[in-house]
Amino acid sequence: MDAYTGTRAPSHPLDTAALSAWLGAHVAGFQGPLSVAQFKGGQSNPTYQLDTPGASYVMRSKPAPVAQLLPSAHAIEREFRVMQALASSAVPVPRMLALCEDESVIGRAFYVMEFKAGRILWDQSLPGLTPPERAAHYDEMNRVIAALHQVDFQALGLADYGKPGNYFERQIGRWSKQYLASVTQPNPAMDALIEWLPAHIPASARDSAEVSIVHGDYRMDNLVFHATEPRVIAVLDWELSTLGHPLADFSYHCMSWHVKASGIARGLAGQDLAALGIPDERAYVERYCERTGRANVSAVLQDWNFYLAYNLFRIAAIVQGIAKRVEAGTASSSQAREAAASARPLADLAWQFAQQA
Repeated sequence: MDAYTGTRAPSHPLDTAALSAWLGAHVAGFQGPLSVAQFKGGQSNPTYQLDTPGASYVMRSKPAPVAQLLPSAHAIEREFRVMQALASSAVPVPRMLALCEDESVIGRAFYVMEFKAGRILWDQSLPGLTPPERAAHYDEMNRVIAALHQVDFQALGLADYGKPGNYFERQIGRWSKQYLASVTQPNPAMDALIEWLPAHIPASARDSAEVSIVHGDYRMDNLVFHATEPRVIAVLDWELSTLGHPLADFSYHCMSWHVKASGIARGLAGQDLAALGIPDERAYVERYCERTGRANVSAVLQDWNFYLAYNLFRIAAIVQGIAKRVEAGTASSSQAREAAASARPLADLAWQFAQQA
């Protein structure tokens, strides 16, 4: 996973002098000189490590050039808002330091947060760890997403963070539009899913009482683990967060059990989970249900194929957006072409789950 780990030179030029001046005026204690490197991982909003002699920071920005971005995409101000609100919750997030919505500073909006030193784990089979250590890391991931879905978002001032009701209808509509705006080549499975999904939303997905903060991209490599302990110290990449159905969020996280580790995809399908010490999907779902007070696991699982089809469709639409940015020359990482190529196989897998639903 060397291609995703560490930093490289920024993919688009940055006015370091202008950035340093802005940081000096808006981040307490900031003092240059400033050096900037871009993290290799990440396909959407580019993320940078900002180093000074006295401290390190992380900056996340919209991609450049902003004029070619899809409407509603790359809403970094929403990331800033939700992490700032969650600072007082049981969900570990970095401390937010400053938000700049003035695109004249460096040519795009950005925010700055504290740098959390720890481990980003890209390979979900967790090589190098013992079976008990792997089990502990997975249980910690489960604990954190359960904690997120139990946050009192109204008490945190996030009652308006998403629209009420019809979550799946709105999400399916949104990602259908985003996909159609990003098409680069025919994808029959996506065309079929755009028609099938809104017509097959199960009753469990229509429950208007089921509302929580949803991360939208909760997976292992969007977590920072403690340097030596199986403990999450920060949840990153909140670009797709909103108010929505917690089972949509949790089932997205559980796609790992159905996707093979190949290319950009980092999954567990085909792995000997028992030998690795990693829980199987049902055991993982059961633990989440225990933590969130869901007594009937079977009721959750009876619509699982729909949830998986929906989430695979959604991620296929997202990576199709990456494919469009590759075509336009605005993709933010060197792995973008590899990501773009995964749109069709993800859609094919989504259609398989739809046919089993």
